Amino acid sequence: MSMSKFRKEDKGGVPAISTASLPDIVFMLLFFFMVTTVMRETTLMVQIRLPSATEVQKLERKSLVSYIYAGKPHPRFRSAFGKEYRIQLNDRIARVDDIKSFIISERSSRKEEEIPLLTTSIKADMETEMGLISDIKQQLRKIQSYKINYSTSKRAE
Repeated sequence: MSMSKFRKEDKGGVPAISTASLPDIVFMLLFFFMVTTVMRETTLMVQIRLPSATEVQKLERKSLVSYIYAGKPHPRFRSAFGKEYRIQLNDRIARVDDIKSFIISERSSRKEEEIPLLTTSIKADMETEMGLISDIKQQLRKIQSYKINYSTSKRAE
């Protein structure tokens, strides 16, 4: 028989982990991924298989590049646009005549000192007819947009 009225219970287990800083960690990770993730800007409505090349250069400042896509409409858009080769400007299928207004609107959204640095990149399917590419180039020439890049994939030598 023990003399003490209160008996000390033995709790030899591991103490509970503090979760007080858990919300801070979750928000820090969330903020990190929000800042570092690059959202896809354009939904491709045309199919593009880039031609391959051996002598390729990376574009320096992608923020100063306007893209013109050329290819056959993607199967889910063929009912609306048919099977002929089309061009896409941003998120819409367009006509060759729309290129001028597209480039002008791209220029107007830039600072004045950036305008001479603007590049137009043509991302065309490898089987796109040269007539369409030539028409695109003619439209670019009409508005003095001479800095043109042709997108390709790098061929392993």
